[in-house]
Amino acid sequence: MQEFLIATLTLVTIAFVCGSLLGFASVKFKVEGNPIVDQINDILPQTQCGQCGHPGCKPYAEAIAAGEAINRCPPGGEAGIKALAELLDMEVVELDESCGEESLPRVAVIREDECIGCTKCIQACPVDAIVGAAKLMHTVIASECTGCDLCVPPCPVDCIDMPIIETTSQDWRWPDPKTVSDPQVIPVKVVT
Repeated sequence: MQEFLIATLTLVTIAFVCGSLLGFASVKFKVEGNPIVDQINDILPQTQCGQCGHPGCKPYAEAIAAGEAINRCPPGGEAGIKALAELLDMEVVELDESCGEESLPRVAVIREDECIGCTKCIQACPVDAIVGAAKLMHTVIASECTGCDLCVPPCPVDCIDMPIIETTSQDWRWPDPKTVSDPQVIPVKVVT
C-alpha cells in the first residue's frame, strides 16, 4: 500500500512539474499575431477565390495591413470596401475592375448527368466544396461553396452553372452592422 502511495505521489509531482513548465513556455514563447490583420480578415468574405491576386483572404488581409489597396475584392464588393475604409480610416474608393466585378451571391451547381469525372473542378476548388472521384460524377456541397467561380474554367465539358442564390424567408439574415456604413430606414406600418 505504501509503494502505491509513493508511486502515485511521484506521478502527480511529475505531472505538476511538466504542466507548470508547459504553462510557463506557452506564456513565454507566445506568438503574437497582428491584430489589425485579424480585423481586416474578419471583414473579408472568406471566399478564398484569389481574384485579388492573393491565394486567399488571410494573405490579402496581410497585404492590406502592409499598405496594399483595399478595393481588390469583388466578392466583398462596395460594402466590404466601405467597412475596410472605416476600419483603416481611409477614403472609400471604387472596386478595382481588373480584379472582377461585384455580383450577387452564387453557388456552383454541377449538371451531374453531363459530368465525366475528370476531377479538374475538385482540384480548382479552394474550399473543398466539390466531392466525387475520378471517372465518377461530382457534386457540390452548396453550404460549403463560396461562389468563387474558380471551378468553371477548368471544366472540359462545361457542366458547371453558377446560379444566383435567391434570398428566401428561410435564409434571410440581418445585414452585418460592421459592413453596413449607411443604414437605411425601413418604414414600418403600425397596425392599430
